[in-house]
Amino acid sequence: MAASCPLPVTQDLSTLHAKLQGLLQFLREALSISNAHTVDFYTESLWEKLVDLPPETVLEVLKRSTTEAEARRLDARPLVEAEREPGITDFPKIFCETSQKLVSVEAFALAAKYYSIQNLGICTPFEQLLIALQGNQKQKTGENVKLDEFMNLKKSHEVQAMSELICRIADYYGIKQIIDLGSGKGYLSSYLSLKYGLKVYGIDSSNTNTNGAQERNRKLKKHWHVYHTRSKLDVNELALKMAKENKMQDQIKNQGDIEGVRNNSPADQEMMSTSDFLPDFSSSVISDIRKQMENLHVYSHREENLCFENAFSLIDLLPINAIEPTSSPQILKRRMSEANKERGKTTSESNETYIYSPLTSFITADSELHDIIKDLEDCLMVGLHTCGDLAPNTLRIFTSNSEIKGVCSVGCCYHLLSEEFENPHKECTQEKWGFPMCHYLKEEKWCCGRNARMSACLALERVAVGQGLPTESLFYRAVLQDIIKDCYGITKCDQHVGKIYSKSSSFLDYVRKSLKKLGLDESKLPEKIIMDYYEKYKPRMNELEAFNMLKVVLAPCIETLILLDRLCYLKEQEDTAWSALVKLFDPVKSPRCYAVIALKQQQ
Repeated sequence: MAASCPLPVTQDLSTLHAKLQGLLQFLREALSISNAHTVDFYTESLWEKLVDLPPETVLEVLKRSTTEAEARRLDARPLVEAEREPGITDFPKIFCETSQKLVSVEAFALAAKYYSIQNLGICTPFEQLLIALQGNQKQKTGENVKLDEFMNLKKSHEVQAMSELICRIADYYGIKQIIDLGSGKGYLSSYLSLKYGLKVYGIDSSNTNTNGAQERNRKLKKHWHVYHTRSKLDVNELALKMAKENKMQDQIKNQGDIEGVRNNSPADQEMMSTSDFLPDFSSSVISDIRKQMENLHVYSHREENLCFENAFSLIDLLPINAIEPTSSPQILKRRMSEANKERGKTTSESNETYIYSPLTSFITADSELHDIIKDLEDCLMVGLHTCGDLAPNTLRIFTSNSEIKGVCSVGCCYHLLSEEFENPHKECTQEKWGFPMCHYLKEEKWCCGRNARMSACLALERVAVGQGLPTESLFYRAVLQDIIKDCYGITKCDQHVGKIYSKSSSFLDYVRKSLKKLGLDESKLPEKIIMDYYEKYKPRMNELEAFNMLKVVLAPCIETLILLDRLCYLKEQEDTAWSALVKLFDPVKSPRCYAVIALKQQQ
């Protein structure tokens, strides 16, 4: 267990409630934009209904706003006080009181920035938390495992950052068991096991994922042993070679030193430093060290894209006589053999701790962990991009199980959350919902709506750096919907068109393939009629682009609401000693970058 060190101060429940109140005031007016479905953009005349501004004006302001937001993100600067005032409390300036249409895009953009997680000051800095968890302990780095080529850059970035935090929390409590919910392909679980020697149970509802994770982990262990075997051989060969060369150097140097001592006066002999008698490594020896270090790194790239960096200390690479007097080659070999046996014993013992057990189980808020994990002990519960209700259920399981000392949850797929107040007139026996969780929003009977939750998944930071929205594909789909409504009399279609856009050579081809997939007779529509629709709406494509930009700018506010709900829920629990939101990832690399973290009292 880490030495006692105060964890970062976080905002209390009443302060969070005040921030929620302001956010809800803004969203009551703005949510109609997020809840509008892009598919219905033309059929429902959404621009005319919701926006009282030219699309060119909206695009100009929002593009400038996102550029400024990216600059602020890179500088880690919140809005200054002078920027906070306009448009935050005077909501009629954003939306018309009578028509509820958007009338000030500048005020809209400012309010959206104001109610983002980063600007509200509700995030605990990642580095600050790591330092606090470490206390006075020496930093534990584990084996130097590099996985950039074993998984894509996004996943590698997520796994390395999250695993470091998990390891610090585990050390903080002095525990070894980790439960990874929604473990999927097992990337995080394997990494925690191999790098930090933690005992990990990865639970996923898909048996295919569990089997795949089991096989992937088997290969990982194989490469782990291969790597260490090769590394030890390379280091031994290098040490022997350097020892022989340095012995020859010493003989030559000692002979020269003896001659020099004979020719020096007693005073000169007295002033000679100890360093004069230490071996001087030749350039060839230094070159050998560098080459061997490089080979140890490069070799691993050939092992099915799995890269493990050399885990030996500098003492393993230094010539033997840099530490003790040079022995004969026979004594050296014997000592190295003994050292290798000891190292092999240690490696064997440590390998036994690399335990990762993939399990298949569908987790709910009421799941009994003792039925799933027979040797359940004090542990941490984690989840990397747990989908839909699994994220809130992870928090509920944490609060209801005394064995779980901490939780670190990064959610995703907000559109798959169940909402308690989404269909108030529909009879339902469900008792525990994905949203809302906290008492404050339950009392408000707050509902986001599926489309708003879907838009919360949009990535403002990616748009800000030029990774724009797929405007043309969205435009195709919106025009198609108008064709279906006018020509087939279908106002609502439950079927999804899917990824036909990427397989289509033109708008005409897109419509033909889409109608066929939807089971509609495309032969009744001549080419001219289809193209007439295209020509009709093409001049209004900028309306659709501007509308989607409004949704993108608003997305962080909805995500803030969902995450604040989870944080408030944790702060309502009596046995939660500390809880916070922490930005774990770069949002450009991984848009769902916020972790909800909670810890119970240390024993």
